[in-house]
Formats: sequence, structure tokens, C-alpha cells
Amino acid sequence: MLGQEKTRIIDQPITKSELKKIAQERFGDLVKTVVDVEREIMAIGGDLHADEESILLKNGSLQENLWGINIYPDLSRDEWIEFDSIINIKPNQKNMSRFVEDEKIRRKIIEIVNKLIKD
Repeated sequence: MLGQEKTRIIDQPITKSELKKIAQERFGDLVKTVVDVEREIMAIGGDLHADEESILLKNGSLQENLWGINIYPDLSRDEWIEFDSIINIKPNQKNMSRFVEDEKIRRKIIEIVNKLIKD
């Protein structure tokens, strides 16, 4: 996919400044992100969540563990994650919308994002 060349896997903490730079290079105010809730890693920087999903799948992640979000680095940490992606529509996991419907999964995503993005 076209957007994969800028996609990278984050398995060690990066700074919020680095995230802001990626946002500015891509969409201005947001970074598309796919989080693997089992492996506690994420992929960032793609044009589409599907770009990041593909990279993680090639790297050993399982589809059922991948959730798409948008991160707005200029917002406060309690507002900066948007749980919205087409890859989140997973009827076999009872997630029927683009939103991550399971509160437990949302909390896990927040925990992983906050662990991998430092101030």
C-alpha cells in the first residue's frame, strides 16, 4: 500500500514531540494509529489505518488484536484519542461500528498509548 513507506512500529517509547512532528508531516493535527492490544505495540504514520494494520500483520500480530485510533497530540491526554476506524468493524468480535465498543479494550488502548508516548 502506498502509505506503508512512512509507517513504523512503535515498541519502545517515543516523545510527544516526535508524535507532533509525524502529525504535521501527515495530516496536520492527527496521527493514524493501530494498536495491538495483545503485544502492546502500535504502528503509526500511515495514510490509512489499513497501512498500519498490514505492517503489524506482517510482523506477527493477529487481526483480532488490532484496533484503529486517531491521536491528536495537541490535545490533553484525556482527550487525545479518538476510537474511530473502519478496521474496528469486527462482527465476529461483536464490534459492529467504527468505534471501539468494548470499554475494557478502550482502557487497554489508552494504557498502551500512554506507555509508548512520553511527554
